Amino acid sequence: MSKVISASEAVAAIPDGAMVAVNSSSGLCCPDAVLAALGARFDATGAPCDLTTIHPIAAGDFFGMKGIDHIAKPGCLARIIGGSYPSGPTKAEPPKIWQMITGNEVAAYNLPSGVVFDMLREGAGRRPGVLTKVGMETFVDPDLEGGAMNARAAAEPIVRRERFDGEDWLYFKALTPDVAIIRGTTADERGNLTFESEGAYLGAMEMALAAHNSGGTVIAQVRRVAENGSLRPHDVRVPGILVDHVVEAPEMLQTTATAYDPAISGELIRPLSSFSIPEFGVQKVIARRVAQELKAGWAVNVGFGVSANVPRIFLEEGQHGAVTWVIEQGAVGGIPLLDFKFGCAANAEAFVASPHQFAYFQAGGFDCSLLSFLEIDANGSVNVSRLSATPHRTAGAGGFVDITARAKRIVFSGTFNAGAKMHIEEGRLVIDREGHTAKIVPAVDQVSFSGRRATSQGQAATYVTERCVIELRETGLTVTEVAPGVDVERDVLAQAETPLLLAEDLREMDAALFAPDLIGLAP
Repeated sequence: MSKVISASEAVAAIPDGAMVAVNSSSGLCCPDAVLAALGARFDATGAPCDLTTIHPIAAGDFFGMKGIDHIAKPGCLARIIGGSYPSGPTKAEPPKIWQMITGNEVAAYNLPSGVVFDMLREGAGRRPGVLTKVGMETFVDPDLEGGAMNARAAAEPIVRRERFDGEDWLYFKALTPDVAIIRGTTADERGNLTFESEGAYLGAMEMALAAHNSGGTVIAQVRRVAENGSLRPHDVRVPGILVDHVVEAPEMLQTTATAYDPAISGELIRPLSSFSIPEFGVQKVIARRVAQELKAGWAVNVGFGVSANVPRIFLEEGQHGAVTWVIEQGAVGGIPLLDFKFGCAANAEAFVASPHQFAYFQAGGFDCSLLSFLEIDANGSVNVSRLSATPHRTAGAGGFVDITARAKRIVFSGTFNAGAKMHIEEGRLVIDREGHTAKIVPAVDQVSFSGRRATSQGQAATYVTERCVIELRETGLTVTEVAPGVDVERDVLAQAETPLLLAEDLREMDAALFAPDLIGLAP
């Protein structure tokens, strides 16, 4: 019997109060057609109401794929547990979900993406929950904010500290969704799913298991339906025994603003010459200096922001392949993509399910992580997850907390302060107008990364900016390098709102970084 039905039929039986898990990363793998049908049902009937939704990574975006905003309606959505949320420009109207969060209309939580996947896996195995040290001494810790994004969430704690086997842990209760909404490329009539045109698997299998083993319903959105027996068993990533309904959506985008790019799904290997190289300027200087921190043979995680350009620096310098890039959505190798395609990689060597990738990150199995910062405080702690003035500017923590929990080395990058106007002239950094907001502050608005914990665990943390390089040492934040043209007293120490130390061997940043020619990168 065929499991293929319409989107409206698939969502018709979702009950009031259901817990609904959604497999997505912005536009990547987003089952938007099913979410749209769910929102339309609520508009027409007022049901289902009081839903809880689970998003290890954000569903939808600012740019045409509404995702969670289809159901971000008072009465429909009561609680949301997200690793990340749609984010976009300051001047854009915030998505409906952000309006509900800031208006305290929905209990909203921001938890580490990997931990949310772990909570689903524990639910699938009928185990009580997750004991982890991921998130300790960050905003996830109940001693700080417990991951609560507003007062409604704070009134219903979702994490607690527990003493087990002589150690302190964070405990998160297992999640047992009533419905899982996932997406693949092809399904046969029995519900077997393949992902040949997707840029990731994310946590489709884990979500399907969690819902199915809890007596729930699994809805799969796909681009096309194939005849039974026509799919190669090695290609099936979610077996039909776990899938209840299949919804065909032939016009779905591959990811945000991308109808289809075969290099994202590994169906085509792009020539290296087809990738753009960053133009010379201040941002490129930062990315180049970050690249100098890496060693050949390393596996390196890349996050959003300036560091996303580091793979292009390796490419330009003829060093592509010297390190292996790994991203939380699951791509291993290749070249991580930028802008709307961030979270995807072209020419990947492998796709790993996100829960497995996060297990790799949480245990510190990789060599280095390249991440951004919004603020740095006196202890070396970093805020990347909250801008109180414009919350929708940031996606929340996503996998940042998982990745930094035990990473051996972390290189944070960004401009020294916000709003400065600068240019490079004759190999020197020229500050035309100083910034309006300090990023190095006495205390960060939200602790996404704990400098104190990093120091106690022996983690190496470096902060690369256009005007200096700073290291986290036991004695404090220490400036080790200064850009040519920069006055360390005026342009660095006076622009930080918390004291910085100067290394005894303070030196000038590599002059080659500040010229348009190749820098001779030799990892």
